[in-house]
Amino acid sequence: MKVRVYYEDTDVGAVVYYANYLKFCERARSDLFFKKGLSPHNENEFFVVKRVEADYIKSAVFGDMLEVTCKLIEKKAASVVMYQEVLRDGEVLFKGEFKLAYLKDYKPSKIPKELFEVLGDE
Repeated sequence: MKVRVYYEDTDVGAVVYYANYLKFCERARSDLFFKKGLSPHNENEFFVVKRVEADYIKSAVFGDMLEVTCKLIEKKAASVVMYQEVLRDGEVLFKGEFKLAYLKDYKPSKIPKELFEVLGDE
């Protein structure tokens, strides 16, 4: 997914505020669903972030065009781990692993098989 860095994404020095990399990654994960005509949140079933491991390598700045990638690297019955990168012109600026738990009625639940395809396990 492509994302442009706007002024609202930056701090006083026009550098992307660290928490916004997490937002960019969240948008990219949601975009996996939107591309299939689906929603990442359906009534009482959805994913929540359980754990994040983040590595900030270089800064993005106001005006940059970024690419945010998503890759499913681990799947279990009720959780998945996604590896994501934020790149500028092919250079990795941020990388992270996100463990996502699947909830139904606010309780951990088995992930429906069709959602693995949405997340990139084809």
